[in-house]
Amino acid sequence: MKTKDETILEIRGASIGTIFENSSAEEKFQNQTLRPILKFQNDLFLEVFKNYATKQKGVFFTLNPDKKMQYIENVIQKDIKFRNSLKGIIIGLFTISEYKEYIQNSSNINKRMMNLLIERLRSQVQLLE
Repeated sequence: MKTKDETILEIRGASIGTIFENSSAEEKFQNQTLRPILKFQNDLFLEVFKNYATKQKGVFFTLNPDKKMQYIENVIQKDIKFRNSLKGIIIGLFTISEYKEYIQNSSNINKRMMNLLIERLRSQVQLLE
């Protein structure tokens, strides 16, 4: 029987992006862990964001495209409860060793995590309508 960590790695898929010898530990973590999780959880992130926007009186849906881009960034950066919920969706798919690596440098990894998620949502803004 497979361990939980083996199963997590199997369903997430391979790393995304190039890893070089001189890549920083954070860059390796980003490409080996964060990007595959964000891709795997993409549909969930879209639904979570749509639900959030709806609960916020639907203002997002009335904005022009540029304002929607700003809204996505502002919400993820400033609404701490929402941000923590998004982080939980990602961290829940960490293996134990990845979690141990994460807690060593959580501040920088959190920044990468949220920036990647912002860019992912912005690139799919048409799916958020």
